Amino acid sequence: MAALICGSLAFDNIMTFEGRFADQILPDQLHILNVSFLVPTLRRDFGGCAGNIAYSLKLLGGDARPMAMVGSDGADYVQRFKDLGINTSHVGQLQSTHTAQCMIMTDRDNNQITAFHPGAMMQAHENQITPEMAAEIKVGIVAPDGRQAMIDHATQFKAAGIPFVFDPGQGLPMFNGDELKAFITQADWVAVNDYEGKMLSERTGLSFEQISQQVRGLIVTLGAEGCEVWEQGKKTLVAPVKPDAVVDPTGCGDAWRGAFLFGLECGWELARCAELGNRMGALKIAHRGPQNYQLNFEV
Repeated sequence: MAALICGSLAFDNIMTFEGRFADQILPDQLHILNVSFLVPTLRRDFGGCAGNIAYSLKLLGGDARPMAMVGSDGADYVQRFKDLGINTSHVGQLQSTHTAQCMIMTDRDNNQITAFHPGAMMQAHENQITPEMAAEIKVGIVAPDGRQAMIDHATQFKAAGIPFVFDPGQGLPMFNGDELKAFITQADWVAVNDYEGKMLSERTGLSFEQISQQVRGLIVTLGAEGCEVWEQGKKTLVAPVKPDAVVDPTGCGDAWRGAFLFGLECGWELARCAELGNRMGALKIAHRGPQNYQLNFEV
């Protein structure tokens, strides 16, 4: 059985700022913000949430099936996934626009500033989940994507009876409190980082305890501090895994989610899924780019 990964396929343009953003941005001058950062290094990588999650899941031996839209420049991305043995039957292509592009700048403290051009992603709702897909798909995820695609795919997962993870990520600000409550009602699991978790709570008016009582599990990742697994109002802290090196945080959350999906495919308890997620996040952060690492441990 496979995992259907709804989200973006994008090209990541990754830049490194050797200083600290905090030293360049004056808090009392934000109303006239005008800053420039010298970035000596620039690298273009395959990325996007669906792509990164699929890459992680495939490394672990899972059956990853990204559902996404690419543009006229996306043929190389699709071919790369085919070469990796990743099923691309749910990846559409538009000739009228570019594939999504992400510009990511990281400072020496691993803080990030990101600009994102959605391109073909804005038509991702043209990809549809049908009830017939439940025969092959065991679990799904609604990751950051076009706004309409996220709404439609959550509804379609629910209608098809396919359990799924709601992973709003950087797409969370697109939705108001009622819309986020609707996602929670439809989802089986919710996965957020600590910042997104606070925003989710503020917009919905629901505490982590309350959210976890509406789903099968709420997971809040804490970076170097591990993650929290909330089930029926009770919290379990899953310890972090120390990485061999801290090189590049880009895509760490997606690597974590690929491992989490693998655990769900295997029917594991949530804490065990999260433990594997922490291992994959630690593996990824030691490598540059979101899809340039290889598995070096036994599952």
